[in-house]
Amino acid sequence: MNLSDIDVFSPDIYVEGPPHEAFKVLRREAPVFFHKEPGDERAKRPEGPGFWVLSKYDDVKMASRMPHLFSSWKGGTNIWDLPPPQLDQVRLMMLNMDPPKHRQFRAIVNKAFTPRMVRSLEPRVRQMAKKIIDGIARKGECEFVSEVAALLPMEVICEMVGIPEEDRPHVYELSNKLVGFDDPEFQGGIDDAAMASAQMFMYAAKLAERARREPGDDLATALLNAEVDGERLSEFEFNSFFLLLSIAGNETTRTVTTNGMKALIDHPEQRRLVAENPHLVESTVEEILRFAPAVHYFRRTVMQDTEIRGVKIREGEKITMWYPSANRDEDVFVNGDDFDVRRSPNDHLAFGIGEHFCIGSHLARMELNIIFEELLKRVPDMELAGPVRRLRSNFVNGVKEMPVVFTPERD
Repeated sequence: MNLSDIDVFSPDIYVEGPPHEAFKVLRREAPVFFHKEPGDERAKRPEGPGFWVLSKYDDVKMASRMPHLFSSWKGGTNIWDLPPPQLDQVRLMMLNMDPPKHRQFRAIVNKAFTPRMVRSLEPRVRQMAKKIIDGIARKGECEFVSEVAALLPMEVICEMVGIPEEDRPHVYELSNKLVGFDDPEFQGGIDDAAMASAQMFMYAAKLAERARREPGDDLATALLNAEVDGERLSEFEFNSFFLLLSIAGNETTRTVTTNGMKALIDHPEQRRLVAENPHLVESTVEEILRFAPAVHYFRRTVMQDTEIRGVKIREGEKITMWYPSANRDEDVFVNGDDFDVRRSPNDHLAFGIGEHFCIGSHLARMELNIIFEELLKRVPDMELAGPVRRLRSNFVNGVKEMPVVFTPERD
């Protein structure tokens, strides 16, 4: 593959999986690479000015740790440029903030995701995981995404936020539409995205009204009572927080659960190793996160002329940080293309690093450890029962459907 053939932008490519060969060429020949930005007629996006691709581990770390130079707020965190009204809206999400505002908003929810708080949730999460596996164990087959992977993170984050059980399928459906913005199965285009976002905001308003009427020990109530610079969150800020928590706390863990089971199925000797040595579950989860992270990239906007590896990058240009590539960088990970459940050290960047390090990393790790412990204990011989259908997305490293078969559990 030549540099002239490189395309890591087209969502169509990702239906077959991340373009690891292209990333390998970039790391070797052009670690700071300028990429064209074609338009998308279906999504009503015109051709863009292009963007820089950072494919090396150290460069992704560096850019993540310098928010004053590489801004999340200036242009948002997705590649395409948004019109001003839309950009103003996404800037209200913590994901698209810079310090000091980002730190103020992060402090609001930080207490809910501390290691101590997460440990207190563990018995309840294990109970949920066991119930999920109860639902499939005797059947001998299931659709893994909808019947296993999607359920635990959705139940956990909905419980934490305060979403009633009867509303959870609706929130799940809307989050699918929002992360599947480049997949026609979930969205027909930009109008569908706007509709899904509006519906999520309408639900958030309903949830806020309920939390005011019946305050509880949940994140919705905490957000309503939180203050930034002496002021309560506006309705739009509350809705944006809810949107971020519902998607980031649900979709990413679901994605990694599915990617992890696929990796274990594809590497039976590694699966056998961890099934026979349950103490390896923790390192297995870390390797899953490295090998198949939930998110392909995040974007930053350059705030002043700078250089990366001697390449001049101008103020206002876009850089993108690619996690599947950084997590296989030959300078950091020996045999990075191999799936090795005993890999140590394993300093992957699946949760990011620096200012925007994933606030829910402790929760995600706990959920992943529990679901894989229970799966490997009770249904250790899952195999694919049909094609794996992946999300058409250059942003979310997701799977839509993965049918599996296994030996049914007997009484």
